Amino acid sequence: MRVFSCEDKFEAMMTCIYDAWNWALTNGHENVRLQREPIYQQSMFEEYEHVDADDEKVTKVIRSIRKQISDQAYLYVFYASLSCEEDALNAIYNFLRVGFAVGANVCSMYANPHVMRMMEIKRKIGNEAHYFREFARFSSLNNKVYVCHLEPKNNVIMIVGEHFADRMPSEHWMIIDDNRKFAVVHPKDEQNYIRYLTDVEMIALKNSEKYEDEYTDMWRTFFNAISIKQRENIACQRNMFPIWMRKHATEFTEKPE
Repeated sequence: MRVFSCEDKFEAMMTCIYDAWNWALTNGHENVRLQREPIYQQSMFEEYEHVDADDEKVTKVIRSIRKQISDQAYLYVFYASLSCEEDALNAIYNFLRVGFAVGANVCSMYANPHVMRMMEIKRKIGNEAHYFREFARFSSLNNKVYVCHLEPKNNVIMIVGEHFADRMPSEHWMIIDDNRKFAVVHPKDEQNYIRYLTDVEMIALKNSEKYEDEYTDMWRTFFNAISIKQRENIACQRNMFPIWMRKHATEFTEKPE
């Protein structure tokens, strides 16, 4: 078994698929497994090969998926690349094996386990992105830029960013993934872009959550005012708004002294 590994980045994953596929053409797809790094425990019975991102190979993989399968299949692949599931990269590879064999019909082959696995991953990504579109809380810094901190399990802030780019096009804002240390930055009336942050920048941006203004107090007051004590249902609240998602939600944070 040959294990192809790469960084947890879209470009690296597409390159890994390209190199693994080339090797499999000679040695068989059943002898290939793809895995994102870090790999904490290697098997002595498998060979490991690290793959670095290559822009030319990335372009070829994307073009082949969209031309030989479909744009919908590429959307599935993109969503799966955002997943934190350990087998996500290998699931993409197995999905493409089916896709290149049958073409555009792959997305409706619900009985195929590889297709169903991709649909399951896509659904999880979509659900988490939907949650954070609802639960994102922005802080205003000097009335110039809005900053939002999130800690999603999956890498969904790009999807969340597209949502707010459509609704806040004429504002400066950024959405920061505190787990992965990068941000979606939106300059006023321009396109979003990704910015990887240094440790110094992360420390400075973390302080943005300490900023309080009249709107912060107003939001907390509104949240408490609409609550009906006699109908309080903690279990239901935790089901609708899980505790692990509340870390940066204004209404669940204490007002600083």
